[in-house]
Amino acid sequence: MKFEFQNPTHLVFGAGTLSKLGEVVSSYGKKALLVTGSGSVKRNGTFERAISSLKAAGVSVAECSGVEPNPRLSTVERGAAIARKEGCDVVVALGGGSAMDAAKVMAAALFYDGELWNMMAGQENRKLPSQALPVVTVPTLAATGSEMNSGAVITNEKTAIKSFVTAKCLYPKTAIVDPELTASVPPDQTAYGICDLITHVTESYFNGVDGTPLQDRFAEGVILTAMEWGPRAVADGNDIEARSQVQWASVAALNGWVQVGTASPFPVHMIEHTLSAHHDIPHGAGLAVVNPAWMRFASRIRPERFATFASRIFGIPMQNPEDARAAAEGIDRFEAFLRSIGCPTRLSETGIGEKLLERYATDTLLVARDSEGRLPGRPPMSKEDIADVLRSAL
Repeated sequence: MKFEFQNPTHLVFGAGTLSKLGEVVSSYGKKALLVTGSGSVKRNGTFERAISSLKAAGVSVAECSGVEPNPRLSTVERGAAIARKEGCDVVVALGGGSAMDAAKVMAAALFYDGELWNMMAGQENRKLPSQALPVVTVPTLAATGSEMNSGAVITNEKTAIKSFVTAKCLYPKTAIVDPELTASVPPDQTAYGICDLITHVTESYFNGVDGTPLQDRFAEGVILTAMEWGPRAVADGNDIEARSQVQWASVAALNGWVQVGTASPFPVHMIEHTLSAHHDIPHGAGLAVVNPAWMRFASRIRPERFATFASRIFGIPMQNPEDARAAAEGIDRFEAFLRSIGCPTRLSETGIGEKLLERYATDTLLVARDSEGRLPGRPPMSKEDIADVLRSAL
């Protein structure tokens, strides 16, 4: 392994920590752009509690509400315009991964020279952002881990392309992670978040370089924790202990600890991004369909890796290190777990048919491809491979 690692985000974790929002934000600025989603934070009282904390600390607020579940480029542009007009000097994201991703790009937009889409992966003249307003994240859903990383995923609604940007300036200054804020999340969205966080670590577990035993154990620990506490969180939103364990698993899954040194691409995410760009389905629901289908495809090439997964996660005995039977049973057990918490596992359950499979494959390769035009992963995937995996999930 050869790597460099730094995560500069200050993490404030625990039930009740929303009360510290004003104190934290006031150290970065005096006027906040408060970025929120579809309105659930207002219905459950979280928004008013946040506003009260900010005002008590002398921080005034300009609001950018209505960020979509798959945040659109036009929404990011709208938020950046509000921040400019109102003279905001700090950005606060209060919501799920979409609100946090949008907030990060809004914060960078004020300093970005050129079209915002040019910072996204897949652009020929790509230019990463180098400066952003300070961002404070307050997640209300355990899923993306965006609260403590430097990435953001945005959809260009004009082209139906969903892409990502990763840059040092996008790291939040502070993440206030209060598991109580997730108590009102409905069972289906809770389940989708659990799938999302697990997929973050299976990506590096199955696609990373060999010889990373510590990262393997980190990944397995995240998966086992999510599988132990996730069903409790789905069954009872007020189980704060379960909510806390799932929330911490979500943070740890994508703050860099699990992935460091693995040099891993994220093929499952790239494929799902295309589906949710076209159909606006919940990201975690799409991953629940794509990931098991991809695993079956990849296990034919590397059965030993999937047999290890089956053994360590489900206790399935291996007859030999390359036991294809154990590998297949492990994937089946994983898919059954996703179904048990309420996730879809077939494209038909999300309303997606076979008509545009080739288009999905083509669009995926517009965002991520190697020198031979294949989707990076183990194994790399051709356009036909991507379409075949999706076809197997119909």
